[in-house]
Amino acid sequence: MKNNKSFISLFILLILISWKLQSQTFPFILPSEKPNQPLSASMMRNYDNYMAPRPENNELYTQFKYTELKGFNYNNHDGTISRRDPSKIIFENGKYYVWYTYRETATPPKGAKLSTETIPSADWDLAEIWYATSTDGFTWEEQGVAIPRPPKPNLGHRSVSTPDILKWKNKYYLYYQGFSEASGLRGDDCPVLMSYSSSPDGPWIATNKIVIPNGPKDTWDQYSIHDPYPLVYKDKIYLYYKSDFDGKPELIRMQGLATADNPFGPFTKNNLNPVLTSGHETTLFPFKEGIAALSIRDGNEHNTIQYAKDGVNFEIASIVELMPAAAGPYIPDAFTNTKSGRGITWGISHFTNATTWDKNHAILARFDCDLSLDLNDVDMKKHHVYHRPEVYFKQGLNERQKERITTENDKLIMKN
Repeated sequence: MKNNKSFISLFILLILISWKLQSQTFPFILPSEKPNQPLSASMMRNYDNYMAPRPENNELYTQFKYTELKGFNYNNHDGTISRRDPSKIIFENGKYYVWYTYRETATPPKGAKLSTETIPSADWDLAEIWYATSTDGFTWEEQGVAIPRPPKPNLGHRSVSTPDILKWKNKYYLYYQGFSEASGLRGDDCPVLMSYSSSPDGPWIATNKIVIPNGPKDTWDQYSIHDPYPLVYKDKIYLYYKSDFDGKPELIRMQGLATADNPFGPFTKNNLNPVLTSGHETTLFPFKEGIAALSIRDGNEHNTIQYAKDGVNFEIASIVELMPAAAGPYIPDAFTNTKSGRGITWGISHFTNATTWDKNHAILARFDCDLSLDLNDVDMKKHHVYHRPEVYFKQGLNERQKERITTENDKLIMKN
């Protein structure tokens, strides 16, 4: 009888505890730590997937602000001059340096079928790699060509583009794409090349060798290795790159990783590639003990900032808006083999739709943000931001969509 009473008491206690847990409501003040109570899947994610439950406390959440740069001439934006795909920014000799794709041609791009030795097929065709310097990051002085197109039959004789910079043991290395035919004839087969120098001002010595080969047939990177992006991490060179999936119906870009013990390679591709399933361009930076990545456009996880403690296995850290395209941040610890990456606060990106497409060219712009452990800019952390109506109206219907809607309306009227 006594045992029965004990069992009944325990049963009632368990029911009361269960009832209390189920009836417990969530507090008005959002807890900084995950509360010990039943939570919805969304609330679980809010605590488990992000660096803080409030965006303003999330070190990898930010708004992006943009400023037009001074010092660059675009020939009245007629499409004959383009600057795009800026590198990371470094500070040397008392000034900032940036490298970028520079095109100056007789006409704007005309497509692959109409391209010639003087008419570009695409915005990055018939291009060279130029560089500029600045003392404040807003006004830049163009210094001219860093990497010219090499003579035939060297790789890149048609165009060299999309550079990024590595500093390794007091020497400088530029990685970039080399085209040997007009972009679009067979796609964008443009192997990664490298030139090196003892000074950021050059002269640059080209190796004329492919740094990272395309993958074998029927693998995800069989056709292209784009946007080389080197960082120093774990005593190695981590070189991230972009490639494209199938184009059915649209290309899906994803990011891969290759590592090496020195700038000349050999580079070994990671067995888990692709390591990032989204992102059109490649932008990463050391953060805490790991690597953070900006994933703009393309894929299910575009418009996110991601983080990998090991530089390989990335998780979404925040969802953001108006991300910089082809961002080249100023990263003071990009090449220091740091174990405590401090993050970024500014850089240079590009806008590819500077005018109408018949005058297609890109312009460079400055972006600012708070993705830094050493900055707390409350205005950069706002997550209730209004955009003017024209921002939305620019995302208007195309003619095919308008015709579809008109047809649907006509059918509906006919039925009645």
